[in-house]
Amino acid sequence: MTELSTLILDRIRDVPDYPKPGVMFKDITPLLGDHVAMAAVVDELAGLHQVDKIVGIEARGFILAAPVAYRAGAGFVPVRKKGKLPAETLEESYDLEYGSATIEVHRDAFTPGDRVLVVDDVLATGGTARAAVDLVKRAGAEVVGIAVLMELAFLKGRERLTGVDLHSLVIV
Repeated sequence: MTELSTLILDRIRDVPDYPKPGVMFKDITPLLGDHVAMAAVVDELAGLHQVDKIVGIEARGFILAAPVAYRAGAGFVPVRKKGKLPAETLEESYDLEYGSATIEVHRDAFTPGDRVLVVDDVLATGGTARAAVDLVKRAGAEVVGIAVLMELAFLKGRERLTGVDLHSLVIV
């Protein structure tokens, strides 16, 4: 295990039965509150690719993506739940365990050919990440990769992201 992996894993708190019985929630707030750990995560993610834009997926993805964009010298683009962005949008729907969801991005968020890194806190089933990749591509930009703080391997989200460079700082 790398020093960064240890730094991250030591600052992720397991919360049993949240948000519902049987779920072990991985709480990243202790990591966010630790300047050394947060800086190490931001520095690592910012150094992965030369990009024009960093996409953050609502909501915890924003917390990581905005400082990564700053560090990388790139613009930050929020991908939000349907109905949360004020200007004209493109949208992408995807299936959830029970039902579906839709995410959006401003239609003018990218210049054609922009190189984009998608950042999120956790990769679970891969549905949201796949939808974000498809949305960015439809908007005319090039997705150079997806970067996540933590990948929940048992949910097999990686399988939905074939053909995309995926970088997980820790895999649990």
